[in-house]
Amino acid sequence: MTSRTVNIRHPDKLYIDGRWVAPAAGGHLQVISPTNDRVVAEVAEATAPDIDAAVMAARRAFDSSAWSRLSTPERAALIGKLATALEARTSELASAWVQQVGALAMAAPFMVGGAVAVAKYYATVGATFNFAEAVKPTDSRGTAIIAREPVGVVAAIAPWNAPLTIMLNKIVPALLAGCTVIMKPAPESPLDAYIVAEAAEAAGFPPGVVNLVPAHREASEALVRHPGVDKVSFTGSTAAGRRIAALCGERIARCTLELGGKSAAIVLDDYDIATAAKKLAHTISILSGQVCATLSRVVVPRAQQAAYAEALQAELAAIRVGDPTDPATMMGPLAMRRQLERVEGYMARGTAEGARLVCGGTRSKHMPQGCYFDPTLFTDVTSGMAIAQDEIFGPVIALLGYEDEADALRIANDSSYGLFGAVFTNDNDRAYRIARGVRTGALAQNDFRLDFFLPFGGFKQSGLGREGGITGLLGYTETKTILLQGAPTSL
Repeated sequence: MTSRTVNIRHPDKLYIDGRWVAPAAGGHLQVISPTNDRVVAEVAEATAPDIDAAVMAARRAFDSSAWSRLSTPERAALIGKLATALEARTSELASAWVQQVGALAMAAPFMVGGAVAVAKYYATVGATFNFAEAVKPTDSRGTAIIAREPVGVVAAIAPWNAPLTIMLNKIVPALLAGCTVIMKPAPESPLDAYIVAEAAEAAGFPPGVVNLVPAHREASEALVRHPGVDKVSFTGSTAAGRRIAALCGERIARCTLELGGKSAAIVLDDYDIATAAKKLAHTISILSGQVCATLSRVVVPRAQQAAYAEALQAELAAIRVGDPTDPATMMGPLAMRRQLERVEGYMARGTAEGARLVCGGTRSKHMPQGCYFDPTLFTDVTSGMAIAQDEIFGPVIALLGYEDEADALRIANDSSYGLFGAVFTNDNDRAYRIARGVRTGALAQNDFRLDFFLPFGGFKQSGLGREGGITGLLGYTETKTILLQGAPTSL
């Protein structure tokens, strides 16, 4: 069963070793729309025997060297074909995102376009990229070659909030590096990965190079544990990341972890209050706040805190919550019932700990069906409160006041996370000074701004490693040093 607007050919099958095969246990996963709690699709569910089959297929494809020993331009050409096949299905991919997580229909094609652009980028990079370089040894004897070789079989585990973008940001650089991949999408949002598998089939990837196994936690853990998997690339919660890191550590498997965030926006005293409020309200409404990097802590001069509370309240009240397919809607629902209940739980904690609820804090009364929640603002927040420390993953802003720049940095860094951040100021020197003082993997000036072609990842409990750009590509390689008596004829 699939949606009328998402045309998956084999929803009852898994994609393993270049074939569409029935799941060993015959189970299925239900995709439930957060707009009305109805089932919109059903797909096959992988269990441990399917995981084993997928890993063995990827292992054979890698160990045969037929894929990894293709030239980099040859692999890049197939990635280009994958991008073309995906681009032809933009409308389906956009519809899948809307139906699975309640993303805005008018924004979905742009999100899909950005994801396809990642594949095109690596196809272009691969046309000329060299995974080996010659350098002069320290002792000046002969030639040293620094070679980057594929890490091997990669388990790519993507979350439900941005399933296409994040999955492509894992598998495409892995494929370009010469790895084989096993896609494990979140059980709530598997449709994008099905389309990717179909696109890989159409592009002509050899059997076993790309595999697909949608699954729940037990089978997912079997994938992470599997001795045939050389690297796990995971994006999701810090709690799940800890478990994956522990399992990988048991066998010294490689892993990249892009985990949670509680990003701070530091607003300096030279920045216009109304402009900042508008930008920050818009940011927290993107995908209903279900973005790991979203600016959920707003740190402002204490003397201006009341003015910011008033300005943010006005901007949040103007956000129209509704059906994501309605062009007038500015924010759709939370992605699922359990996420709605999680956000609700933090409302009571915030007030119990002494924060003041300025607006929102409840389900959207005009939307009785589905998982709709009003944009929310707490003020009088201190760093020790749960709403200032925990990743709520909803449209909730915690407003904190600071005394001076040093105090602002202290508050921003008073977190177990360190994924992203922002500074709002018209002074570039102050912006750079703040940026160097905040312990995050990325920081932007005067906006919520990400660049998927540059390294992205976190400090502290926000993860290990980086994705994006050349850094992300090299994360799917092992470094080998070769000392020769003379230079080879070619690299």
